[in-house]
Amino acid sequence: MRIIKLDKSIIPACDVPTLEKLKQLVKETCSVNAIGAYKIGFELVIPFGIKAVVETIRRFTDLPIIYDHQKAATDIPDLGENFMKSCKGVNAVILFPQAGPVTEDAWIKAAQKEKLGVIVGGEMTHKGYLQKENGFILDNAPKKIYEIAAKLGVKDFVVPGNKPEKIIEYRKFLESFKIQPILYSPGLIAQGGSLTESAKAAGENWHAIIGRALYDAKDINKAAKQFAQALK
Repeated sequence: MRIIKLDKSIIPACDVPTLEKLKQLVKETCSVNAIGAYKIGFELVIPFGIKAVVETIRRFTDLPIIYDHQKAATDIPDLGENFMKSCKGVNAVILFPQAGPVTEDAWIKAAQKEKLGVIVGGEMTHKGYLQKENGFILDNAPKKIYEIAAKLGVKDFVVPGNKPEKIIEYRKFLESFKIQPILYSPGLIAQGGSLTESAKAAGENWHAIIGRALYDAKDINKAAKQFAQALK
Protein backbone atom coordinates (compact mmCIF):
# COMPACT_ATOMS: atom_id res chain seq x y z
CA MET A 1 0.00 0.00 0.00
CA ARG A 2 1.08 3.57 -0.65
CA ILE A 3 2.35 5.47 2.36
CA ILE A 4 0.95 8.77 1.06
CA LYS A 5 -2.24 8.90 -1.00
CA LEU A 6 -1.22 11.99 -2.99
CA ASP A 7 1.13 11.68 -5.99
CA LYS A 8 2.91 14.87 -4.96
CA SER A 9 2.86 16.53 -1.56
CA ILE A 10 4.60 18.61 1.08
CA ILE A 11 5.89 16.79 4.16
CA PRO A 12 6.62 19.12 7.08
CA ALA A 13 9.79 18.05 8.87
CA CYS A 14 8.81 18.52 12.51
CA ASP A 15 12.28 19.36 13.80
CA VAL A 16 10.96 21.71 16.45
CA PRO A 17 12.05 21.78 20.12
CA THR A 18 8.71 21.48 21.95
CA LEU A 19 5.32 19.80 21.68
CA GLU A 20 3.73 23.24 21.66
CA LYS A 21 5.71 24.15 18.55
CA LEU A 22 4.71 20.83 17.02
CA LYS A 23 1.08 21.53 17.84
CA GLN A 24 1.29 24.93 16.13
CA LEU A 25 2.99 23.48 13.04
CA VAL A 26 0.44 20.69 12.59
CA LYS A 27 -2.55 22.89 13.39
CA GLU A 28 -1.54 25.47 10.77
CA THR A 29 -0.72 22.99 8.01
CA CYS A 30 -3.00 19.95 8.29
CA SER A 31 -5.87 21.65 6.45
CA VAL A 32 -3.68 22.46 3.42
CA ASN A 33 -4.65 19.98 0.71
CA ALA A 34 -1.08 19.34 -0.45
CA ILE A 35 0.20 18.19 2.95
CA GLY A 36 0.89 14.47 2.57
CA ALA A 37 2.43 13.39 5.88
CA TYR A 38 4.47 14.58 8.86
CA LYS A 39 8.08 13.59 9.48
CA ILE A 40 9.28 13.37 13.07
CA GLY A 41 12.81 12.87 14.34
CA PHE A 42 15.12 12.82 17.34
CA GLU A 43 14.54 16.44 18.36
CA LEU A 44 11.06 15.59 19.63
CA VAL A 45 11.25 11.85 20.16
CA ILE A 46 14.26 11.81 22.50
CA PRO A 47 12.95 14.34 25.05
CA PHE A 48 9.21 13.57 24.83
CA GLY A 49 8.93 9.99 23.55
CA ILE A 50 7.41 8.74 20.33
CA LYS A 51 4.02 8.07 21.96
CA ALA A 52 3.55 11.68 23.08
CA VAL A 53 4.70 13.03 19.72
CA VAL A 54 2.29 10.80 17.81
CA GLU A 55 -0.59 11.68 20.18
CA THR A 56 0.06 15.40 19.66
CA ILE A 57 -0.16 15.05 15.89
CA ARG A 58 -3.22 12.81 16.10
CA ARG A 59 -5.18 15.55 17.90
CA PHE A 60 -5.37 17.36 14.57
CA THR A 61 -4.93 14.89 11.72
CA ASP A 62 -4.91 11.27 10.59
CA LEU A 63 -2.25 11.94 7.95
CA PRO A 64 0.66 9.48 7.92
CA ILE A 65 3.50 9.96 10.39
CA ILE A 66 7.00 9.07 9.20
CA TYR A 67 9.76 8.46 11.73
CA ASP A 68 13.24 9.51 10.65
CA HIS A 69 15.74 8.23 13.22
CA GLN A 70 18.63 10.11 11.54
CA LYS A 71 20.04 7.63 10.47
CA ALA A 72 18.36 4.28 11.09
CA ALA A 73 19.69 0.90 9.89
CA THR A 74 23.31 1.71 10.67
CA ASP A 75 23.67 -0.89 13.41
CA ILE A 76 23.88 -4.68 13.57
CA PRO A 77 21.20 -6.69 11.74
CA ASP A 78 19.73 -8.16 14.94
CA LEU A 79 18.58 -4.78 16.27
CA GLY A 80 16.18 -4.23 13.39
CA GLU A 81 13.28 -6.04 15.04
CA ASN A 82 13.70 -4.16 18.34
CA PHE A 83 13.85 -0.85 16.51
CA MET A 84 10.69 -1.47 14.52
CA LYS A 85 8.74 -2.58 17.58
CA SER A 86 9.79 0.68 19.26
CA CYS A 87 8.23 2.68 16.43
CA LYS A 88 4.68 1.76 17.36
CA GLY A 89 2.22 4.46 16.36
CA VAL A 90 3.94 5.72 13.22
CA ASN A 91 3.07 4.68 9.68
CA ALA A 92 6.51 4.49 8.11
CA VAL A 93 10.23 4.71 8.83
CA ILE A 94 13.12 6.22 6.92
CA LEU A 95 16.22 4.02 6.72
CA PHE A 96 19.73 4.98 5.60
CA PRO A 97 21.40 1.53 5.73
CA GLN A 98 25.04 2.61 5.70
CA ALA A 99 26.12 -0.41 7.79
CA GLY A 100 26.06 -2.75 4.82
CA PRO A 101 23.78 -5.10 2.86
CA VAL A 102 23.17 -7.63 5.66
CA THR A 103 21.85 -4.92 7.97
CA GLU A 104 19.81 -3.37 5.16
CA ASP A 105 18.13 -6.69 4.38
CA ALA A 106 17.36 -7.41 8.05
CA TRP A 107 16.01 -3.97 8.91
CA ILE A 108 13.79 -3.73 5.83
CA LYS A 109 12.32 -7.16 6.54
CA ALA A 110 11.82 -6.24 10.20
CA ALA A 111 9.86 -3.13 9.16
CA GLN A 112 7.77 -5.12 6.73
CA LYS A 113 7.03 -7.68 9.44
CA GLU A 114 5.70 -4.88 11.66
CA LYS A 115 3.56 -3.55 8.77
CA LEU A 116 5.53 -0.31 8.61
CA GLY A 117 6.06 1.56 5.38
CA VAL A 118 9.73 1.60 4.37
CA ILE A 119 11.46 4.61 2.82
CA VAL A 120 15.13 4.01 1.96
CA GLY A 121 17.75 6.70 1.46
CA GLY A 122 21.16 6.35 -0.14
CA GLU A 123 22.63 9.80 -0.73
CA MET A 124 22.39 12.72 1.68
CA THR A 125 22.21 16.42 0.84
CA HIS A 126 25.35 17.83 2.47
CA LYS A 127 28.87 18.20 1.08
CA GLY A 128 31.55 15.69 2.02
CA TYR A 129 29.26 12.65 1.97
CA LEU A 130 30.48 10.67 -1.04
CA GLN A 131 34.10 9.65 -1.56
CA LYS A 132 34.53 11.98 -4.56
CA GLU A 133 33.86 14.89 -2.18
CA ASN A 134 36.31 13.52 0.41
CA GLY A 135 33.51 11.71 2.22
CA PHE A 136 33.45 8.24 3.74
CA ILE A 137 30.74 6.71 1.52
CA LEU A 138 31.76 5.04 -1.76
CA ASP A 139 30.39 6.81 -4.82
CA ASN A 140 28.46 3.74 -5.99
CA ALA A 141 27.07 2.90 -2.53
CA PRO A 142 23.74 4.77 -2.92
CA LYS A 143 22.83 2.76 -6.00
CA LYS A 144 23.72 -0.49 -4.24
CA ILE A 145 21.51 0.54 -1.33
CA TYR A 146 18.63 1.45 -3.63
CA GLU A 147 18.98 -1.77 -5.63
CA ILE A 148 18.82 -4.02 -2.55
CA ALA A 149 15.75 -2.16 -1.31
CA ALA A 150 14.01 -2.34 -4.69
CA LYS A 151 14.59 -6.10 -4.87
CA LEU A 152 13.00 -6.42 -1.40
CA GLY A 153 9.84 -4.73 -2.63
CA VAL A 154 10.54 -1.18 -1.47
CA LYS A 155 9.12 1.52 -3.75
CA ASP A 156 9.78 4.63 -1.62
CA PHE A 157 13.19 6.30 -1.68
CA VAL A 158 14.89 9.41 -0.31
CA VAL A 159 16.89 11.40 -2.88
CA PRO A 160 18.69 14.73 -2.34
CA GLY A 161 16.39 17.64 -3.17
CA ASN A 162 19.24 20.09 -3.74
CA LYS A 163 20.76 17.87 -6.45
CA PRO A 164 18.14 17.63 -9.23
CA GLU A 165 20.59 15.95 -11.58
CA LYS A 166 20.97 13.16 -9.00
CA ILE A 167 17.19 12.88 -8.64
CA ILE A 168 16.95 12.18 -12.38
CA GLU A 169 19.82 9.69 -12.24
CA TYR A 170 18.39 7.75 -9.29
CA ARG A 171 14.84 7.82 -10.68
CA LYS A 172 15.96 6.31 -13.97
CA PHE A 173 18.12 3.77 -12.13
CA LEU A 174 15.17 2.64 -10.01
CA GLU A 175 12.86 2.53 -13.01
CA SER A 176 15.27 0.02 -14.57
CA PHE A 177 13.98 -2.48 -11.97
CA LYS A 178 10.51 -2.19 -13.51
CA ILE A 179 9.06 -0.18 -10.64
CA GLN A 180 7.59 3.29 -10.47
CA PRO A 181 9.58 4.78 -7.60
CA ILE A 182 8.03 7.20 -5.14
CA LEU A 183 10.65 9.78 -4.25
CA TYR A 184 11.08 11.95 -1.15
CA SER A 185 13.47 14.87 -0.97
CA PRO A 186 14.96 16.92 1.86
CA GLY A 187 17.52 19.65 1.14
CA LEU A 188 14.98 22.11 -0.21
CA ILE A 189 14.76 25.89 0.29
CA ALA A 190 17.06 26.29 3.34
CA GLN A 191 19.69 23.97 1.79
CA GLY A 192 19.38 25.49 -1.66
CA GLY A 193 17.07 23.07 -3.42
CA SER A 194 14.36 24.42 -5.72
CA LEU A 195 10.88 22.95 -5.27
CA THR A 196 9.90 23.44 -8.89
CA GLU A 197 13.16 22.15 -10.37
CA SER A 198 13.28 19.09 -8.13
CA ALA A 199 9.60 18.33 -8.73
CA LYS A 200 10.23 18.22 -12.48
CA ALA A 201 13.28 16.00 -12.01
CA ALA A 202 11.39 13.54 -9.80
CA GLY A 203 8.53 12.88 -12.18
CA GLU A 204 4.99 11.92 -11.21
CA ASN A 205 5.54 10.67 -7.65
CA TRP A 206 7.43 13.03 -5.38
CA HIS A 207 7.16 14.39 -1.85
CA ALA A 208 9.03 17.49 -0.74
CA ILE A 209 10.31 17.39 2.85
CA ILE A 210 10.43 20.97 4.16
CA GLY A 211 11.68 21.95 7.59
CA ARG A 212 13.05 25.36 8.54
CA ALA A 213 11.47 27.24 5.64
CA LEU A 214 8.10 26.10 6.95
CA TYR A 215 8.24 25.97 10.75
CA ASP A 216 10.27 29.22 10.96
CA ALA A 217 7.91 31.09 8.65
CA LYS A 218 6.05 34.10 10.09
CA ASP A 219 2.83 32.71 8.64
CA ILE A 220 3.14 28.92 8.52
CA ASN A 221 -0.22 28.34 6.84
CA LYS A 222 0.54 30.86 4.10
CA ALA A 223 4.00 29.39 3.54
CA ALA A 224 2.56 25.87 3.25
CA LYS A 225 0.08 27.03 0.60
CA GLN A 226 2.85 28.78 -1.34
CA PHE A 227 5.00 25.64 -1.30
CA ALA A 228 2.01 23.63 -2.45
CA GLN A 229 1.64 25.86 -5.52
CA ALA A 230 5.27 25.21 -6.47
CA LEU A 231 4.57 21.48 -6.78
CA LYS A 232 2.37 22.01 -9.81
